[in-house]
Amino acid sequence: MGGRKKRALMNVDEVVDFLNNIIVEKPYLFLLIPVILIFWAIEKWFFSLSNWVPLVLAVWATIQYGNYQHRMVVEDLNKKWKRVILSTSPITPLEHCEWLNKLLMEIWSNFMNPKLSLRFQSIVEKRLKHRKSRLIEKVELLEFSLGSSPPCLGLHGTRWSTSGDQRVMRLGFDWDTTDISIMLLAKVAKPFFGTAKIVINSLHVKGDLLLMPILDGKAILYSFISTPEVRITVAFGSGGSQSLPATELPGVSSWLVKLLTDTLSKTMVEPRRQCFSLPAVDLRKKAVGGIIYVTVISASKLSRSSLKGSPTRRQPSFAVDGLQEHFDDKDLQTFVEVELGELTRRTYVRPGSSPQWDSTFNMVLHDNTGTVRFHLYERTPGSVKYDYLASCEIKMKYVSDDSTIFWAIGPDSGVIARHSEFCGKEVEMVLPFEGVNAGKLAVRLVVKEWQFSDGSYSFNNFRVSSQQMLNGSSNFLSSTGRKINVTVVEGKDLITKDKFGKCNPYVKLQYGKVLQKTRTAHFFNPIWNQKFEFDEIGGGEYLKIKCYTEEVFGDDSIGSARINLEGLVEGSVRDVWVPLEKVNSGELRIQIEAVSIDDYEGSRGSAYPGNGWIELVLVEARDLIAADLRGTSDPYVRVHYGNLKRRTKVMYRTLNPRWHQTLEFPDDGSPLELHVKDHNALLPTSNIGDCVVEYQRLPPNVMSDKWIPLQGVKRGEIHVQVTRKVPELQKRPSLDPEPSLTKAHQISSQMKQMMIKLQSSIEDSNLEGVSNPLSELEALQDMQEEYMVQLETEQMLLLNKIKELGQEILNSSPSLSRRSSGS
Repeated sequence: MGGRKKRALMNVDEVVDFLNNIIVEKPYLFLLIPVILIFWAIEKWFFSLSNWVPLVLAVWATIQYGNYQHRMVVEDLNKKWKRVILSTSPITPLEHCEWLNKLLMEIWSNFMNPKLSLRFQSIVEKRLKHRKSRLIEKVELLEFSLGSSPPCLGLHGTRWSTSGDQRVMRLGFDWDTTDISIMLLAKVAKPFFGTAKIVINSLHVKGDLLLMPILDGKAILYSFISTPEVRITVAFGSGGSQSLPATELPGVSSWLVKLLTDTLSKTMVEPRRQCFSLPAVDLRKKAVGGIIYVTVISASKLSRSSLKGSPTRRQPSFAVDGLQEHFDDKDLQTFVEVELGELTRRTYVRPGSSPQWDSTFNMVLHDNTGTVRFHLYERTPGSVKYDYLASCEIKMKYVSDDSTIFWAIGPDSGVIARHSEFCGKEVEMVLPFEGVNAGKLAVRLVVKEWQFSDGSYSFNNFRVSSQQMLNGSSNFLSSTGRKINVTVVEGKDLITKDKFGKCNPYVKLQYGKVLQKTRTAHFFNPIWNQKFEFDEIGGGEYLKIKCYTEEVFGDDSIGSARINLEGLVEGSVRDVWVPLEKVNSGELRIQIEAVSIDDYEGSRGSAYPGNGWIELVLVEARDLIAADLRGTSDPYVRVHYGNLKRRTKVMYRTLNPRWHQTLEFPDDGSPLELHVKDHNALLPTSNIGDCVVEYQRLPPNVMSDKWIPLQGVKRGEIHVQVTRKVPELQKRPSLDPEPSLTKAHQISSQMKQMMIKLQSSIEDSNLEGVSNPLSELEALQDMQEEYMVQLETEQMLLLNKIKELGQEILNSSPSLSRRSSGS
């Protein structure tokens, strides 16, 4: 019954539409009513027409209904045909975009402007650091706002076109704004002086944009067809004064125009394209770095004649004239240099027009986007020189659904795009070399890990949901008040610049203004296992790593790297192999751990307040630098522990001194610093190295014996033994077998004897005899201070023990405890 009712309603609707259509198209139909009345009168009073009229009406109604159905079918076919033409035609008709500009004007001020201003601000800050005018020594971005006037899009209309399988939209872009607010603070270079504010108050950018949807609509590539027209108006000021004429800093306006034009040309002018991702899910995570494995598989169809015609990035040839003409493509000896930021790696040299490399490199990315460039070089037989042939590149970007998009320039300036849904998924691409007519390069990329600002990681096919991400980051504390422990474990495949093939590497770490240095090793694959401690710095400060090899006439750099320390989570050690930048090989293994200030203080002996001391044995030193003209030093060690200062005796004319001297300090958790000095009798002492002795995490009554490299000098190590003493009072009645007071009296008498010797040497004008009593007096004075501290420590131990005994007596005697409570 329900089906019959629906069919009846559909028939009624069709009849109503049919009648409405007849009324619209046949307005004279109402004139038939009088005619029908006349025929009715003739039928009634003259002769019968009833047998013919129904037949005529039925034929007429059938013809009208058939015409109506025909028109409906034609309209439907026309709509389908327009859709087919739209999807298959190389160029669609021009369409106007007034509605788009109206919508953009409505959402620009409150939505688009804040987001784009924040995005472009970080880009401008990076560009200003690397590209400065000659008149400007330093420039800083103070304010950045794109204003309230949006750009105009498609003023002359827009259309779609087809290039191969790729759909492209062409859209006019015209942005002429006078309410933009960009303020720079510049420190002016010589011959000018002082600082000046540079205010950009108007901007005009005009060009044609191309929009290309890729990966089934998951992302859009955008670029300018050609370099856009750029105009910038600049005003100058000083402090809070009014704007000064532009002649105050000539050339700054043209520098800014050139900077913006070059940036656009190198990043988003065809065939260079930027990517805007459209993820289905937004996990709201900010990627700050990643680890990418890049494999250069092979090349094909290499031709010397085609590659030599490369107009881009051509480097001068160093081969003998005419020698290359005798080689065919089978004699090609090529290698590929892989570049990511400042990190470069090279494959081995392989012969032929289709070389096979299969070389994999560990690369580090310091942002959520990056460009991996591949440069092809030819090595000339019998020569150490090489020629640049061609290059290509792959751009990559982290997408907020925890995936990665790769895109590159394809054949005929087309697009090659790949999508990696999770970390660990391999992406293989075959790239044509740019600017040449032959040659392709096959590469494979794997994102092993993405690192996020909240301390979480995404790796090995493991997706972190938003809830898991929040739970995982709940342990992340504020970036102030924490310690960061960095362990330089080992290195591998380090290079050497020594002609004899020797390598003596060491590593320098810089975090903020703190510098640390490892000891010098003597292998290409050294093992250090040295741990350093830093105070955590907020604001995304990088840990800078520099690796050197020690040489006779100056140390050579063999690579550098940097590690982002944002988002370190306590309780987990990050163990990474960091590739060295600015060299062709070499990696360092670094372990990083964040420690809260509470845990750190707890490891500094606070579990034994007032009941322990630090015993430091300064055993010896080796390979110290020479501070005297005769090639030796007179070394001694000055120890700083909080407000206390101690020193060892002086060992004359040696670079490998042996002290075997024991010093003791009350354990209050203060830093234990050693300063190795060169003794001079009359001149000021010179510093020959410093270091810090880590003792806070030592277990009680366990000695740590270690060699510590000296900082601030090229070489030198010191041998120390440190122990955190936590004794029982009855087992240790004194810190020395000899009574402290008797020892103090002996020191006093020895100091009097040294004073007499010093006075006699001065009277005899014996300068060499003056230095020995002075150094002994200083040592005796330090020893006296040491025993005074020892007495204070014994007093503190006795008082603490008396308190403990008194408390035990009160607890064991109920009557005494009742009396004490009653009183």
